[in-house]
Amino acid sequence: MNPTSQLHNVGQSLWLDNITRELLNDGTLQRYIDELAVTGLTSNPTIFDHAISASAVYDDQIMRLAADTAEEGIFFALALEDLGRAAKLFRPIFERTDGVDGWVSLEVSPLLARDPDTTLRAARDLHARAAQPNLFIKIPGTPEGLPAIEEAIFAGVPVNVTLLFSVDQYLAASDAYLRGVERRVAAGLNPAIASVASLFISRWDVAVKDVAPAELVNTLGVAVGQQTYQAYRAVLASDRFQRLANAGARAQRLLFASTGVKDPAARDTLYVEALAAPFTINTMPEASLKAFGAHGVVDGVLPSDGGASDKVLQAFAKAGVDVAALGRRLQDEGAASFVASWTELIDRIRLKTRAAAAPR
Repeated sequence: MNPTSQLHNVGQSLWLDNITRELLNDGTLQRYIDELAVTGLTSNPTIFDHAISASAVYDDQIMRLAADTAEEGIFFALALEDLGRAAKLFRPIFERTDGVDGWVSLEVSPLLARDPDTTLRAARDLHARAAQPNLFIKIPGTPEGLPAIEEAIFAGVPVNVTLLFSVDQYLAASDAYLRGVERRVAAGLNPAIASVASLFISRWDVAVKDVAPAELVNTLGVAVGQQTYQAYRAVLASDRFQRLANAGARAQRLLFASTGVKDPAARDTLYVEALAAPFTINTMPEASLKAFGAHGVVDGVLPSDGGASDKVLQAFAKAGVDVAALGRRLQDEGAASFVASWTELIDRIRLKTRAAAAPR
């Protein structure tokens, strides 16, 4: 049994953090499903920008749409086509697991991150246009995004809460999800609306690489993951969630994101191996998936009590790192990074539409 299948048997879902039309056209994504136990997929503006800039496979569709569609509309048309095809590949998994697994994700425009009402309208529109039951709409778990998350869940839109960095941010996202579900129960609606909460890992270690003592290098991201997993298990065991589960609600699953290793001196499967845990998801870039499939090691699972996370976090506090403040900074920087990637993506499409319109 290969390492990815072993991880799947531990109870963790492996999702691919990438989408390109070539992955779909040449059968690579299907091969990852068949051979590497991949059971879902995530995307973001940076991923689509790389896909569109690195290939001419989108050019004909861009040219066809350019005459009467704005750049943002062109992007969503491209993305919905790719993710719709991916969703169909994962549909057997979605049906076999009764909607627990087999999901793909599409992000609303990050320009809306500070506007919950417009975010909600965009989420509802994109989910309706996709017409795929196994498509999550990604909404940032920023303070401004939390009301949109609650309202989207109440409206029956499955949500991938993105840009979470700390246990406090995870708990706020969990609370927004549960409020939406509670409102559905009170209104007599089906409470089984799926959601995942995406915790970003690797950026913690990048942020402290110049100040971390040698013995703490590349340990902060895992410690935050352990601490958040402890909180996640507590949410699942809480009376609040158990009451909702009794009414038919789903658990909002914890997803470990940004699990590609940035430090070339570290083991390239560090975060995947350290964050193995049942009833969670690890969405990983293609390089990490291949590396783990080739030489990954599954050696136990995350302890439900947070393991050594308290000790590591206390050591960082002694080293002068304010972890809570850093978590807030990372979320702000992540939101700004998504806006920058979105701007580059739209500019990329604009350049291609101009090239298509230029006289030959």
